[in-house]
Amino acid sequence: MTPLQAPEPLRIDVAGLVKRSVASLYSHLVTRPTGRAVRLAIESQLAEAGEPSVSLVDFSQVTILDFSCADEVVARLLSRYMGDDRPRDAFFVFRGVQEWHEEPIQVVLERQSLAAVAQVADGTLRLLGTVAPQEVRVWERVEALQEVAPASAGEAFTEADDRTVLEQLVHRRLVFRAPGGGFHALTHLLGGI
Repeated sequence: MTPLQAPEPLRIDVAGLVKRSVASLYSHLVTRPTGRAVRLAIESQLAEAGEPSVSLVDFSQVTILDFSCADEVVARLLSRYMGDDRPRDAFFVFRGVQEWHEEPIQVVLERQSLAAVAQVADGTLRLLGTVAPQEVRVWERVEALQEVAPASAGEAFTEADDRTVLEQLVHRRLVFRAPGGGFHALTHLLGGI
């Protein structure tokens, strides 16, 4: 799959979903039922998307995020689409993760040994959750290259464990492997963020 064949990214405004899902005038994610309602609304949008899908989950207008909502909207969403029994082939990038969002997201991801691609407040991309230093190094290389053709993977990843780590990133759904064997940064499939 080349980037031109990638499905149209699904852009999800979390604050908008809060207002629609729980009839609130505020963009606060502060109760588990609110988080569950938002996660179910995201899953409903995913059910209508093509496969594979890449979703940009935007937290930029969320003013408060507690741990129970971070668990529902981030950790449970990721874990549902990780395993072999996932309902569909979906990938996620979390955008607009502000300083006050990071701690709850980091904690709930670490509790479940999950990781996520996030764009933080200063606009930089990074991995949140449980990640090894070599995973960060290989992920950053994929991000810098945006896509790696199968024939050039050996040149792009030269350290002894790079290919194993790259496979781990694919398994953890932090990097996309095209049917032809190439690797893509999730942000590349989004057309940038």
